[in-house]
Amino acid sequence: MDPILGDCSLAKLRERTSHKWRTYPPDVLPAFVAEMDFDPAEQIKEAIRAAVAAGDLGYPHKGELGEAFAEFAAARLGWSPDPDLVFAIPDVMTGIAELVQALVGPGDGVVINPPVYSPFFIRVQLAGRRVIEAPLAVRPDGGYDLDLDAIEVALSQPGTGAYLLCNPHNPLGRVWSRAQLTAIAELTDRHGVPLLVDEIHAPLVLPGAQHVPFHTIEHPAARRAVVFTSASKGWNIPGLKCGVAVAGDSDGAAILTQRWDALLASHLGVHATIAALRSAGHWLDAAIAQIDRNARLLARLLADYLPAVSYQPAQASFLAWLDCRDLGLGEDPAAAFLTAGRVALSPGPDFGVQGTGFARLNIGTSPELLSEAVRRMAAALPGTGAARG
Repeated sequence: MDPILGDCSLAKLRERTSHKWRTYPPDVLPAFVAEMDFDPAEQIKEAIRAAVAAGDLGYPHKGELGEAFAEFAAARLGWSPDPDLVFAIPDVMTGIAELVQALVGPGDGVVINPPVYSPFFIRVQLAGRRVIEAPLAVRPDGGYDLDLDAIEVALSQPGTGAYLLCNPHNPLGRVWSRAQLTAIAELTDRHGVPLLVDEIHAPLVLPGAQHVPFHTIEHPAARRAVVFTSASKGWNIPGLKCGVAVAGDSDGAAILTQRWDALLASHLGVHATIAALRSAGHWLDAAIAQIDRNARLLARLLADYLPAVSYQPAQASFLAWLDCRDLGLGEDPAAAFLTAGRVALSPGPDFGVQGTGFARLNIGTSPELLSEAVRRMAAALPGTGAARG
C-alpha cells in the first residue's frame, strides 16, 4: 500500500470509535458500512488543525467551496458547474430528503432503481412519500442495466413527483453511459418529473471507466436537475459532515437557499472538503489505485475460497456486490457470515427485495484485511469449521 494511506493495522483501526468500529464486538471484522480504513490525507488534517488553532469553529459559511468544487469537477470529471450554484449541505441524503419534501407532495411517489442504497427507501418513506420501484434489468452475464421500460412505467404512475438516480450506482458500482443518461433526461422531461442525482461516488471511478456527470448531458431536463455529491466517500471523511448540492438552474438554487437552515454543513467539514478538492489529489489517486488492486485481489480470493459466489467488479467505489445465492445461506447471507464467520457485511435485502441472497462487501482496506474477510466468509459455510477470532 502507498504509505500515505496508512498501514490499516487492525490494532490501530480498533482504536477508532466510529460506527464501523463500535457497532460489533471486537472479534467481528467490520466490512459493511461505506467507510474506508485508510488514514485521512495530511492536507485535510492540516486544514482542520489550522481551523481549530484559529478558533474557527462557528456556524458554517461555504467560503470558496463553490470555486474549489468547480475546479475539481473541471479537472477530474469534465464538468464546469457554476460556483454560485454550488451549495454546502450536511450530507447527500439530508440534501436529497429536503429536496424531496420541497418537490414531491405528501403521499406522492419517488422513483428509484433497486437494488439500491438502502437510505433511498428509508428517507423517502420518512418524508411521508411513496417509493416507486423501477428495478434494474439483470443481464445474462449477471450484470445490471437501467431498465428504460420499467422507468417509463414508473414515471407514468399518478402522483410520481421525482426520480432519484444513483450514478455511480450503490451497491453495484456501475457508471451509466451518456446514452443511458440522455434517455433518462428525455423520459423525465416527457413526464414532467424532476430529477435528483446522487453522484457521491464519482471521485472514485476506477481505471477503464468514465463517469458522466448528469449536468453535462445536453438536455433541458439535465439543466434543471439537482446533483448531490461529497468528499466523504472519495477522501473518507463522512464524520466531518459536509456534502455538496449543485443546482442546475435558478429554481433549484432558490429551493436550496430557502432551506438553508435545514442544510447547515459542519464548518470544519467545509474546510476539509476545500482542502480535499484542491490539495489532496495525490491521496485520491493512491486510494483509487489501492481499490483497483483490491478488486482484482477479491476476484482471486473468491475463486480460491468461495467459487460459488458471483462477482462483477465495480466501475467505481470501494464496494463489492456479491451474489451468494448458490451458497445455500438463505435470503440474507450476511447474517450467516456474521454469526459463523465473525465478519460483518451489509445485508443484500437492505437494498430491496432484489438483493435477496446478496451481500455488499467493503474493500476499502488493506489487502491483508480483505483477505481475512474472505477467509472468514468461507469459514461460515456449513462444514468448514469456526472462523478465526
